[in-house]
Amino acid sequence: MIIQSIKTAVVYLASRKLRSFLTMLGMIIGISSVIIIMSIGASAQGLIVNQIKSVGSNLIGVLPGASDENGPPATAMGITVTTLKYEDALALAQKQNVPHAEAVASYVKGVGTVTWQENVGVDTNITGTTASYTEVEDAEVAAGRFFSNDEEKTISRIVVLGSQVAQDLFGNTDPIGQTIKIKRESFKVIGVMIERGSVAFQNQDDQVFIPLVTAQKLLFGINHLGFLRVKVSDTKYLDQTVEDIKATLRERHNINNPADDDFSVRNVQQALDVLTGVTNALKFFLAAIAAIALVVGGVGIMNIMLVAVNERIREIGLRKAVGATRSNILTQFLIETAVLALGGGIIGTIIGAGVSGLIAVGAVYLGYDWGFIVTPSSIFLAAGVSIAIGLTFGIYPAYKAAKLDPISALRYE
Repeated sequence: MIIQSIKTAVVYLASRKLRSFLTMLGMIIGISSVIIIMSIGASAQGLIVNQIKSVGSNLIGVLPGASDENGPPATAMGITVTTLKYEDALALAQKQNVPHAEAVASYVKGVGTVTWQENVGVDTNITGTTASYTEVEDAEVAAGRFFSNDEEKTISRIVVLGSQVAQDLFGNTDPIGQTIKIKRESFKVIGVMIERGSVAFQNQDDQVFIPLVTAQKLLFGINHLGFLRVKVSDTKYLDQTVEDIKATLRERHNINNPADDDFSVRNVQQALDVLTGVTNALKFFLAAIAAIALVVGGVGIMNIMLVAVNERIREIGLRKAVGATRSNILTQFLIETAVLALGGGIIGTIIGAGVSGLIAVGAVYLGYDWGFIVTPSSIFLAAGVSIAIGLTFGIYPAYKAAKLDPISALRYE
């Protein structure tokens, strides 16, 4: 009986192809939108997670400014906070304070124009940091050397170039020993970093590295740090090291109540948890907005099925006259709405997956580590939602058809 009803529904809908397609259009748009948003959200989330993991699973970040455990630090909101100092980094590097800290690197960052001789200037990122940068970041020098502990503490006019900056400025010329200008200040090139690509959404090759104090005093005119990174000897000590860092900074900043912290300490896993929570919330919020189209599609199906009932009143009367029950009529019209909705869901899923695949191909072509993610669960969910919406919005037209009086229906003109 059910199979015959499905065949009848398919034949009827196929005989009205254009109307059936227009009826399904709302479902197609809704389902494809949900699939695309869920796919892009999952792929973007994977990209963010991989970029954060590329920094290193045994790193702890220390930023100026307070934050709650699950929220971003003040500096992430674009607020300049000056509570973190170079002396704090020196204290964290001492084993009696933070026993499991393998290395501590300090950072200040900015942008500026770098020029060499008569060459056109290159706009690049300026990173003031400490000699421990290479150890903390697992970075290597391709030519020359990095600066020393003594040079990081004095106004040393030396610079280490990222591989891209070196290529842009010097081409095939050996940059070691050459003099360049950064913000009109002269610096001697002592090294070139090995090519690293993008880490944590920053092009590591489009940077120049200068000693911390030189950057603070000579270029930026500040005496605070942008942030610190602490490399932990083993990931099993991450939580303990976070507590040791907090205790050391509270002692240095004369803080007795943790609620008064003027710094934020996060390990990589905590950063991932925060980012995952934010991206999940955004992904499902956008999917919910896209799902509004499903409701619109459901209303469209209900309207068309009401029209279909009016068109088929005599048919309904005839079927009842030869023995069809109310439940038979109700089932027939519900199956037709389910077929319409499921058809729209299938087409929408195919379109959504196809568009998601094209976006993934484009992102990979542009150099992003972008995965194509359309999970089976999202496909089954799309199919289930399609049928559920079809049945929900098809109940009223089906009920209206089922309760028709056969005699009145046969007399209907």
